[in-house]
Amino acid sequence: MKAIDQIIHKAQATIPIDLQIRGAHLYQKVKRAALPSARSPVFIERKIPNVADVPLAEIDVSNPFLFRQGQWQSYFERLRDEAPVHYQPHSPFGPFWSVTRYEDILAVDKDHERFSAEPFIVLGDAPEGLSVEMFIAMDPPKHDIQRQAVQGVVAPKNLKEMEGLIRQRVQEVLDHLPVDQPFDWVERVSVELTARMLATLLDFPYEQRHKLVYWSDLAAASPETTGGSAKMDETFLGVADMARHFTALWHDKAARTAAGEAPGYDLISLLQMHDSTKDLVSRPMEFLGNLALLIVGGNDTTRNSMTGGVLALNRYPDQFAKLKADPKLIPNMVSEIIRWQTPLAYMRRVAKHDTMLNGQFIRKGDKVVMWYVSGNRDERQFEHANDFIIDRENARNHMSFGFGVHRCMGNRLAELQLRILWEELLTRFEDIRVLSEPEIVQSNFVRGYSKMLVELTRKQTP
Repeated sequence: MKAIDQIIHKAQATIPIDLQIRGAHLYQKVKRAALPSARSPVFIERKIPNVADVPLAEIDVSNPFLFRQGQWQSYFERLRDEAPVHYQPHSPFGPFWSVTRYEDILAVDKDHERFSAEPFIVLGDAPEGLSVEMFIAMDPPKHDIQRQAVQGVVAPKNLKEMEGLIRQRVQEVLDHLPVDQPFDWVERVSVELTARMLATLLDFPYEQRHKLVYWSDLAAASPETTGGSAKMDETFLGVADMARHFTALWHDKAARTAAGEAPGYDLISLLQMHDSTKDLVSRPMEFLGNLALLIVGGNDTTRNSMTGGVLALNRYPDQFAKLKADPKLIPNMVSEIIRWQTPLAYMRRVAKHDTMLNGQFIRKGDKVVMWYVSGNRDERQFEHANDFIIDRENARNHMSFGFGVHRCMGNRLAELQLRILWEELLTRFEDIRVLSEPEIVQSNFVRGYSKMLVELTRKQTP
């Protein structure tokens, strides 16, 4: 842990977290002004060469423009075929191993005895001063205890109760969309629905719901961590704002509960009711990290799958025709959308011991990256893996939610939101036409969209 992070952790219980972050921001500004080497990396987009022209040892799939330029499929295919466990010693994020075949990824993901999720789940390290802690980047038993505190929010009973609210909000959004004229699907549908769901899960002020999406985007867009385009000043100011709002929300809920109000089943209330997390606000970096995790997990997976599904059906019109002919295919199609899209491209692990994986010797302390986006396109597991097939028999075997103790706890909620969205879309619209190629975000972690123009054609009533 770096010096500024050590100071912050020691100050946790005595200084408000937003002030800690503002102090870290000031320290960073001074440091970066004095030391050019301390400045954030800047990633400049250049044309990515054809993978056949790149020596195998030089392949670097951490390039944050790989997805934007549509080169990722060929790069990962070559690694799967020629070097399924591949070492890259010179990436901007430090040396790392790429694990690209389905079975190897599964083996790593399920083996927390050999591969640790600590201290971070993305390729790079957090900027100094923002070294937060989160349960997805913890190993058992601490991971299990903290996860248990919040997983009740997505218990089957709660999901059943949420279904009506989700459907109501989907209907509200869809009923206000323009018809027969272009609009941005990402802004009007994907972002809006995600913001509404996050506000519900956190019992966050509804009128400020778009802050949650904004903070989530910032958290996942640091150049140091994912090769994103976020600026240092914007990141620190955004995180400080997030800390201030969540701390206020925590204390407000605690006061209302103390006054006799029955606690709800939102994430904040659940954290306050659990013995291991009831004092989480007094451990600010852990408090902030877990809430950032919950909004990123609730934002990126569902939001980008909402857009990716529309794009997939446009690229495979025969599948759209199949769907309209048989809407009962929607649940399986949802799994196929999540496989085909793979909203989060990977998760990182660190080898706990010297170990072997598919013939490669991995040293203790090495970064090991499980490329879910590659496993989901592994021809050894999925026939015609690059194609979008809504009645694919093994679509539910996708890797997008992970496996083992770290499997995404919100997977059923994500599926529920997507199912309802497509049920409501099919009752209203005959066609959803993508008008141009979508704009892809700059990241090696999030497979996301920043804009996609579409045009709706209303379904004709008989």
